[in-house]
Amino acid sequence: MYGRKVKLRFFFVLLILITLILSVYLILKSLEENVVYFQSPTEIKILPEIEKKKIRVGGMVKNNSLSMGAKEIKFIITDFKNEINVIYSGLVPNLFTEGKGVVAEGYLKDKNFFLATKILAKHDENYMPPEVKAALEEK
Repeated sequence: MYGRKVKLRFFFVLLILITLILSVYLILKSLEENVVYFQSPTEIKILPEIEKKKIRVGGMVKNNSLSMGAKEIKFIITDFKNEINVIYSGLVPNLFTEGKGVVAEGYLKDKNFFLATKILAKHDENYMPPEVKAALEEK
């Protein structure tokens, strides 16, 4: 019924389609395993149960909550509705201070306690590199 050329083209198109579907599936599957979800302290308080997956908690470092020990740093992240206690061992970014925004990546121990493995400090939208600021002031 169909000629040899038509069958060969159909097989080739089918092979490309299967390869494309398989590639997209593998990419999405690998992304699913590496995604880290961001949550606020309020969202953590309403969780039905604590998962053992890595998450990111974001908010402001509460004023007068920062205590630096020899090996660890303790502070409280707040979204001005709820708070979560954080313990972190390691170096913190230069922008990390009380009253500033922070994102901590790590694991929840319970709904009030977070063990951070990484700290990411955020700057405001008005930030300008010193070199650019100096160049603008000269003009």
